[in-house]
Amino acid sequence: MRSPEPFSTDKLPRPRGPYSPAVRAGGFLFVSGLAALDPKSGQPCSGPIEEQVRVTLDNLRTLLEEAGSSLRHVVKTTVYLADMDHFKAMNEIYAGYFPENPPARTTIEAARLPMDFLVEIDAIAWVGREE
Repeated sequence: MRSPEPFSTDKLPRPRGPYSPAVRAGGFLFVSGLAALDPKSGQPCSGPIEEQVRVTLDNLRTLLEEAGSSLRHVVKTTVYLADMDHFKAMNEIYAGYFPENPPARTTIEAARLPMDFLVEIDAIAWVGREE
């Protein structure tokens, strides 16, 4: 078995801490928590929950596609909400990104997300057979 290898893309902002945006291991891509950072400026999106969910999932789609996967290959997500009152709005946007065969998901309320984001999402996606 090959050793896990970090993965990143220049199409998204670099992490602001000592972690990899994603790690490939055993045919899967383990994606660190993503939030609503503008992919060009790297600045936080301070819009409403709907906008933050869209930007976050667009960032996830970009990272997955750069790694050779897609939203269709996501097997598990964890959604962290700053306020569980945002669940319905998040869920409606989320459903549009996973219209068929949605991945397993856990949604939890986080006491405080970094940079006062309203949502953060991590994921595990299939990237194909390991060579």
